[in-house]
Amino acid sequence: MTTARTATPSTARAINDRLALDLLLGQGPLTAPELRRLTGLSRPTVADLLERLQRSGLVEVVGESGEVRRGPNARLYALVADRAHLGGIDVRATGVGLVVADLTGRTLATAEIRAEEGADSGDLAARTIRTLRKSAREAGAERLHTVAVGAPGLVDPATGELNHPEKLPRWHIDLLAALRAEPDTELILENEVNLAGIAEHRIGAARDRDTFVLLWLGHGVGAAVVLDGRLRRGASGGTGEIGFLPVPGTEILPSATGCEGGFHSLVCSDAIWALARRHGLAVPGIAATPQSEAQAEAVTRAETVVRAALDGGPAAAAFLDELAERIAVGAAALCVVLDPGCVVLGGEVGRAGGEQLADLVERRLAGLLPLRTEVRAGTAGGGAVLAGAVLTAGDAVRRDLFGEP
Repeated sequence: MTTARTATPSTARAINDRLALDLLLGQGPLTAPELRRLTGLSRPTVADLLERLQRSGLVEVVGESGEVRRGPNARLYALVADRAHLGGIDVRATGVGLVVADLTGRTLATAEIRAEEGADSGDLAARTIRTLRKSAREAGAERLHTVAVGAPGLVDPATGELNHPEKLPRWHIDLLAALRAEPDTELILENEVNLAGIAEHRIGAARDRDTFVLLWLGHGVGAAVVLDGRLRRGASGGTGEIGFLPVPGTEILPSATGCEGGFHSLVCSDAIWALARRHGLAVPGIAATPQSEAQAEAVTRAETVVRAALDGGPAAAAFLDELAERIAVGAAALCVVLDPGCVVLGGEVGRAGGEQLADLVERRLAGLLPLRTEVRAGTAGGGAVLAGAVLTAGDAVRRDLFGEP
């Protein structure tokens, strides 16, 4: 027989404080009567928690509401947005994108640092750190409480180390080492597609779903898996490495050191370009020679041809049909194992294809599977990785300042 535990006064206060802070975060400034109505707490309890949160520097009075009589009940309370600052970083082959935000997640500064071909690896890491510090200072932050970084590869859940079947650029490793050396700043390292999945779940196409899969279609391919509201990473951080999935239609099998011959070879940007040429579609040429620039150009080229095909003729329609069939092959493998009920198409190609490509993939899946699966176009946008990084860093900051939910 188990006995129910009664919350101690300190535990009850912590729960009530967190409830009020979450409401102020989600809804903005509120009056004491509004907090009482939303929380169901008594007048004395709300008065006590507001006084306590003001003393802690988390909440402040920001004005008065015109909807109630003047006096204590009219005061508007809000989070102190500059109580802590945070950062989000998107590490790509072509460089780094970064965001500095306040406690509420509001963007205060953004920057881009390009990875120039032949540049010293340590120099790029140093430039990124200098830019991050400068952006933080311009945003009024003496330091960043937490920085979340999205990078390609597998992040080991046990060690937090970044691994990749193929060799990582040296500057990726140098940058992560430099970020870990930043004083008084917590570093969170996460797979880039996982961060995009968090963004689609919280602010994008899957806001109404607790279970879904984000299928990322860009230069390469990957997936983020959210089950019962939780991002799933797997034993080694490899959940969603669908590029290695052996599929029909390729000439070789993938290996432990490369995904060529797997699902990657059907839907990567180069494969989409080749498919478009086979269907007789005009495809922009590639002028860039350095590898990082060539990758960016290949993605742009694939995105452009998919977007152009949406309003094309019979050849364009045939191209989109075959592309949807290829995407459905990988999506079907995810669905028969996980049965997510919803697949979101993200990345540059997924965004370019929009609802039209999503509808085509959904129809192909309906013919392949007995499982009812909705396919949606991602709506978190081109900054999905950075948005997910800011959300992840914000969660960590609030856990530290507000306490565990």
